[in-house]
Amino acid sequence: MSNCEKAQHISKCLQLAIMLEVTAEKPGNVSFTSSFEGTRVEHFLASAVAAGPTFQEAAYLGTTVAEKRLEVGKVGLGELIKDCASDVNAWQKGGNTILGTVMLLVPIAVAAGITPMRKGYILDFPKMRKNIDLAVKSTTALDSVHLYEAVDIASPSGLGDAPDLDVTDPASKERLLKENVSLFEVFKIASVYDDICYEWVHNYSITFDLAYPYLMKQLESNPLNTAVVHTFLKILSERPDTFIARKVNKEKAREVSAEAKTVLELGGLETAKGKKSLAEFDRKLRAKGNSSNPGTTADLTATALALCTLSGYRP
Repeated sequence: MSNCEKAQHISKCLQLAIMLEVTAEKPGNVSFTSSFEGTRVEHFLASAVAAGPTFQEAAYLGTTVAEKRLEVGKVGLGELIKDCASDVNAWQKGGNTILGTVMLLVPIAVAAGITPMRKGYILDFPKMRKNIDLAVKSTTALDSVHLYEAVDIASPSGLGDAPDLDVTDPASKERLLKENVSLFEVFKIASVYDDICYEWVHNYSITFDLAYPYLMKQLESNPLNTAVVHTFLKILSERPDTFIARKVNKEKAREVSAEAKTVLELGGLETAKGKKSLAEFDRKLRAKGNSSNPGTTADLTATALALCTLSGYRP
């Protein structure tokens, strides 16, 4: 297998994960049967296609790190995320669709490129997880600036006010370079109020230790849609959604988590009571003026799906 073939394979796995996540009928999120004002499922599908070249480039750079032709600190995670945000923005008109997902998947693409594959494109996940940690901890201040520029391009909602180095403050980029603040250090600051950043800092503990094992277990006995919805609910029940916490407040995020737990306890999509509870939960999340879209949970669900596709799962 050539480096190009390996990079293409990794990219396809990550693109597929994004598509599988958005097509599942998760409460409070976009799917084939539900949309937001100005944002529909086709915008996410276009985003998944647009992200492909960046994922492939990230994985290829990982292979050059493995061959010691490139230092991991020169991979440019921030620039890769920025380039991906730009491509996604150019290929659809639905606003910010997958920036959080991209921030989680680009380090995985690099790490998968670094990690040897056995016959049949099988990755050693413990080694890949170590390589994710290596990649994110090797970021630079320039990566930080590029990430801030990616946020400028995607213009996500619900950013809130950061205690330091606020991404919405134009002076922050200059400070990042002047004070030599790496992207990992930025995410360390933000990890207390954002679970995307929390994953970077804690070696993707939500994904590897909670979401992925649960999803794989679900797939043993349930159809894909049920498995993904239940995984989404499981993550949400244990991790109050940080997008909701920033956009509304922490109390609302905890409230939503408790409701997700109730839906699961009632059986989710496997029982009549669970289905009824899920439908009501979905209606409440979508109620006009509610602003309770569990967007970070969707990003984490996509990342768990990425591990599934990288481990060989195919729909």
